Amino acid sequence: MSSPEEMKKEEAALPRHFIQNIIDKDIAEGHCKKVVTRFPPEPNGYLHIGHAKSILLNYGLAREYKGDFHLRFDDTNPMKEKTEFVESIMEDVRWICGDLDKDQVFYASDYFDQMYECALKLIKKGKAYVCDLSAEEIREYRGTLTEPGRESPYRERSVEENLQLFEQMRSGQFQDGQKVLRAKIDMASPNMNMRDPVLYRVAHMEHHNTKDNWCIYPMYDFAHPIEDAIEGVTHSICTLEFEDHRPLYDWVVRELEFEDPPKQIEFAKLYLTNVITGKRYIKKLVDDKIVDGWDDPRLVSISALRRRGFTPESIRMFMDLCGVSKSQSSVDYAMLEYCIREDLKLKRPRMMAVLDPIKLVITNYPENEIEYLDVSNNQENEEMGMRKVPFGRELYIDREDFMIEPPRKYFRLYPGNEVRLMNAYFVTCTDYVTDEEGRVTEVYCTYDPETKSGSGFTGRKVKGTIHWVCAETAHRAEVRLYENIVDEEKGVYNEDGSLNLNPNSLTVLENCYIEPALAEAEPEDSFQFIRHGYFCVDSKDSSQEHMIFNRIVSLKSSYRPN
Repeated sequence: MSSPEEMKKEEAALPRHFIQNIIDKDIAEGHCKKVVTRFPPEPNGYLHIGHAKSILLNYGLAREYKGDFHLRFDDTNPMKEKTEFVESIMEDVRWICGDLDKDQVFYASDYFDQMYECALKLIKKGKAYVCDLSAEEIREYRGTLTEPGRESPYRERSVEENLQLFEQMRSGQFQDGQKVLRAKIDMASPNMNMRDPVLYRVAHMEHHNTKDNWCIYPMYDFAHPIEDAIEGVTHSICTLEFEDHRPLYDWVVRELEFEDPPKQIEFAKLYLTNVITGKRYIKKLVDDKIVDGWDDPRLVSISALRRRGFTPESIRMFMDLCGVSKSQSSVDYAMLEYCIREDLKLKRPRMMAVLDPIKLVITNYPENEIEYLDVSNNQENEEMGMRKVPFGRELYIDREDFMIEPPRKYFRLYPGNEVRLMNAYFVTCTDYVTDEEGRVTEVYCTYDPETKSGSGFTGRKVKGTIHWVCAETAHRAEVRLYENIVDEEKGVYNEDGSLNLNPNSLTVLENCYIEPALAEAEPEDSFQFIRHGYFCVDSKDSSQEHMIFNRIVSLKSSYRPN
């Protein structure tokens, strides 16, 4: 994570967006003494990259204005919520924010008593009533965008009758769907959300937090403004789909007479091209075992990105590049890849790994001798220092670095050609061996001991340099190469709504060789594999006995920042 000083410099360099301007104005006019923001996920699935924008926006604003940030679980719907999702969300937010304390974590379900009292207050004010219409009938009575709705036949029940019926709902005397509590607003309102919305419904289900204490649960549009008001949230920042809900949000806090009510502000969602974010689709991929869980590195859930090897810093950089506005737009996935490359290139050591090995034998190198060469950990960052890499008579090189009959301008190894072994010596190919199918299995070379890297040799130059690992000391590893799980040429969805899946989204290479230093890596440690890209140790399946590396991103980028 960046230091607080570095983060302040990053923020100062960015142009101010419209939400900051609103908060600045509220502070200047005395409407806000201490900024309080919140990220309010419903624990019904894993968070994805779009949620990261909301997390960082709310967290960043609270930090910028020296205010408070709340992680609040909007757990008002026990039908879809699980403790598993609560724990995964907690872990994701801590990973992105870095310093989430217990006193920053809240649950909507902790306010069920206050919400019930709020409902009673609305009933007593004549602003809410118990309705017997079914869900289908409520939709029918609601009207259309061009026609007003019709009032429920139960709308004019007395306050006393509504209080009695609502208490009976609370005590479990009605079945699911038999009755609801509705706000009494305006069935002719041009805003459909204001046409007597449902505030409470009956649901005989155990809640992950309150267990079976309740059999009625508040609707999101009723609960959310109450939660914000109870917690002292000053700016309730949400995505544009809630813009039409804002009049209802304001109605709730106004009718309940909260002092210093929160202000709802909407911003544009983050849309990433050619990715799957829908929980229904991801669940199907998990259930059908097309992916190995919500954290499969081909997905863009936050846990998947973390397992893939992305860093909080790269995600923060990505969100800064995306910006904050009220205009809907889509962002190319290549921008996210650009950000992780930029973050890792000066931080991670550049190591040698051979993914498709053939053996190279240096026939004139002393047998049974191993020497240790000085190798820079990162040539662009001298502060990362040097390491010792073993070198011997037998090496592994990548298959693509040798050809029997090379095309023009192929500068790697072929019969009679001389190349440099990276950080080592010049070698010249003298022979090779193939199997019965004509595949090369071994390459034979001679080396020039005077050409050792760093020796100052200037006698001649070679055009090609190839990487290698010493066969005697190399460790075997599995490498997983990922592509987009979606077929990008066809788009995310077929006409029937099914997913266009890429059959080559995962390639597993089981016979790779890595230099010894990589065998000591811990889960989530990341490196640049020279010429192959950035890789990290898989946090789920890797072990010291069977090392597994995930490719985070290749070295080449199709994205260029403005």
